[in-house]
Amino acid sequence: MARRVLPRRFYRPDPRDVGPELLNKVLVHGERSGRIVEVEAYCGSQDPGSHAFRGRTARNATMFGPPGLLYVYLSYGMHWCANAVCGGEGEGLAVLLRAVVPLTGLEEMRAVRGPRRSDRELCAGPGRLCQALGIAKAHDGADLVTSDRGVCIVDDGRPPPEEPGNSRRIGLTAGAEHPWRWYVVGDPNLSRSRPPTTPPGPSPADAG
Repeated sequence: MARRVLPRRFYRPDPRDVGPELLNKVLVHGERSGRIVEVEAYCGSQDPGSHAFRGRTARNATMFGPPGLLYVYLSYGMHWCANAVCGGEGEGLAVLLRAVVPLTGLEEMRAVRGPRRSDRELCAGPGRLCQALGIAKAHDGADLVTSDRGVCIVDDGRPPPEEPGNSRRIGLTAGAEHPWRWYVVGDPNLSRSRPPTTPPGPSPADAG
């Protein structure tokens, strides 16, 4: 089946609805791509774990834009992380892309992640996947629907899992109780194979 760029209406629902539907879609940047296998929802003013919880700032402005934008931020001064903006304009809602299965451009990914990295280590985690796919600050605000900066999310015909894994989010203290993480059960590329069992401390490449 031909790959189809996800339309803007795909991103308009609540991120807790969009997140599970993003599983098995394909994140593309130029010649590099990966199948999304782990996501987390972040829910604006009702979510103390979200960057948008206290309102709009220069850092999180993209989150308040129209659905279908890419919100990219630097986590703890070390790792870029990418989110698909959801909901209505001004709401500050997004889905963090936590892990993908490398599909194309693996040599380019290894060039930036290190030649001795296993395929599993290339994109298992939000910071790793951004580094591997070459997504950084310049892509903040990119339109995933029009691919204006070479980044988009496509449907290649593989449906999301009928029963995705579900757990609390990883690496949060505030809002850690919410079960807003979804993943493809058993996939070796997950950032964490087991669901979190106790509220963890902050992690450099988490929190959206």
